[in-house]
Amino acid sequence: MISVQPFGSSGKLALMGIDCMARSAGPIGAFGGTMVRSAGQVFLPAREKRHLQVRRAFDTDYYRRYYYDPRTAVTTRREMQARARLIAAFTEHLGLPVRRILDAGCGTGMLRAPLRRLLPKAEYVGLETSEYLCRRYGWQSGRLEDYRPAESFDLVVCYDVLQYLEAQGAARALANFARLCRGVLYFSALTRRDWQWNCDQARTDPDVHLRAGRWYRLRLQRNFREVGTGFWLRRGVPLTLWELESRF
Repeated sequence: MISVQPFGSSGKLALMGIDCMARSAGPIGAFGGTMVRSAGQVFLPAREKRHLQVRRAFDTDYYRRYYYDPRTAVTTRREMQARARLIAAFTEHLGLPVRRILDAGCGTGMLRAPLRRLLPKAEYVGLETSEYLCRRYGWQSGRLEDYRPAESFDLVVCYDVLQYLEAQGAARALANFARLCRGVLYFSALTRRDWQWNCDQARTDPDVHLRAGRWYRLRLQRNFREVGTGFWLRRGVPLTLWELESRF
């Protein structure tokens, strides 16, 4: 997840309310050097690139540092409950009956309890690649790029996951959303602009692939209509959105 800067810190912008979250560790800026941009992605100098190649394992130590220890945790239950209320309220606004929920890259499952409470008729499925999390919480083990369940989902949540995938894997995951989602997609990923202006770099994980928001939008727009605030509606779904409620 992403930690958003408080207002007034370093003269940069920050977001309000439920977006005050984190994605982990220290800033790329701490290593020095200049970022080079090409094709909507960020390419780092050799020194920084070597750092990114040494990827951390998503194991006990990682989750203790970024989730379990309240002194260093990147988010709180209160913040995730607020996000769940937003998601549930949007599906209600659309009139979408939610019977199946996929939480893709669900982590420690902080959305599970509030979503099940707010959408009590829905089956919740948590998908994870971390062997540690699957053992501890009982999530389904799998990769978003090639996950093929027997039945699709009314609501798919993918929050702060795809920045951890290289371009080819992220593109495959975005394409797979069309197979997985038959209703609403709630999607977010750390972008280059977020890194520069919105996140708290002291708490946000730099070990990711930074891309432009446009890179994600171009791929999602093939199968979804963008509504805003992270929501996307599957094209062809017989639900009404007014013209000024979405992009066409």
